[in-house]
Amino acid sequence: MKYIQQFELARESSKQMHNLSAELVNKVLADLAVEIVKQTDEILQANQLDLNNMDRSDPKYDRLLLNPERVVAIASDIRNVASLKSPLGEVLESKVMENGLDISKVRVPLGVIGIIYEARPNVTLDVFALCLKTGNVAILKGGKDAEQTNLALVLIIHRVLTENGVDAGVVTLLPADRKATEELLSARAYVDVIIPRGSQGLIDFVRENSKVPVIETGAGIVHTYFDVSGDLEKGKAILFNAKTRRVSVCNSLDCLLIHRDRLSDLAVLLTPMASKDVQLYADPGAFEALNGNYPENLLHKAGPDDFGTEFLDYKLAVKTVSDLDEALKHIASFSSRHSEAIIAEDSQKQVLFLNAVDAAAVYVNASTAFTDGGQFGMGAEIGISTQKLHARGPMGLSELTSYKWIVRGNGQIR
Repeated sequence: MKYIQQFELARESSKQMHNLSAELVNKVLADLAVEIVKQTDEILQANQLDLNNMDRSDPKYDRLLLNPERVVAIASDIRNVASLKSPLGEVLESKVMENGLDISKVRVPLGVIGIIYEARPNVTLDVFALCLKTGNVAILKGGKDAEQTNLALVLIIHRVLTENGVDAGVVTLLPADRKATEELLSARAYVDVIIPRGSQGLIDFVRENSKVPVIETGAGIVHTYFDVSGDLEKGKAILFNAKTRRVSVCNSLDCLLIHRDRLSDLAVLLTPMASKDVQLYADPGAFEALNGNYPENLLHKAGPDDFGTEFLDYKLAVKTVSDLDEALKHIASFSSRHSEAIIAEDSQKQVLFLNAVDAAAVYVNASTAFTDGGQFGMGAEIGISTQKLHARGPMGLSELTSYKWIVRGNGQIR
């Protein structure tokens, strides 16, 4: 294996992580937050090199883009992680057996975590902060789209680690080539878990080819159902925010389901979308309600492929349903089990939706834009898990741990 030496070094570094005090970990993170802001110009120069190679119309362009405000926000997330209590050593369960054995279930690091991601340079810093705080070693495999930015960020991380006397091997950036991905997916002897962040295509490739356990994160085909009991003003604000706050992220709204008895309110609900040039792909009932009430150049008749699509763009599918049951059936058929929402004042409908929808995050009268580790009080996130084993939803510090059983005895034999 071409990259086996890096994997071996990462495994060796993981054995030393328990020697790092909480105080030292927090100092590294605090120093890093200061340093990345100080080195904003250097980071943005590297980022511009990557941006020069990407079409501005590509939905990934916004994910790749860094600016002074985003650098400051990332630094703030790092400080948030530093301020949080580490879950390591937390006793999840303890008991003393009849034979006197004292048994405890205690949180421990996962070990060596491989992260495969696309044009998201913020992931480089978020992952490092979360992994260091939880005693994990990170092997980063970024995409070619963000190669120069990731290199600049990891150089800064290594510099801060070295200045604090910490082994720089706690974070490794692999080259942005396919061979590195293939070897990482096969590094079963060195890597404990792989977490892919990116498109459905990337996630599918990792799941189908990895010999290392995988936690799936990322792809979000997001719906919001506007019920017959929905409040118009709440709905208008929620839908606009969920769709347009940032279209390139996985919690962005992709499909509005509207009760047929509220079609007369559809134009009012979606009028704000026109200010952002949102393209609507409407089924026959919705198209009829919007025709003449929404800019003609932004209104289209929906085709079969417009439902079940993660747009990552200023595009929104609109479907008419006869009742909540039909909405639930549509969501069950097309959801990626990421984030789903209902806008309704009927409390019985709210409870039914919350209980029936199978997704990592389910909302009542709120924007799906809140599906985010920072918004959930986790400081930052390593991804949003859409599976059910080990972790689900935004993954923060506790989700980057496993546990082991500690058994204390006094000569007991079986």
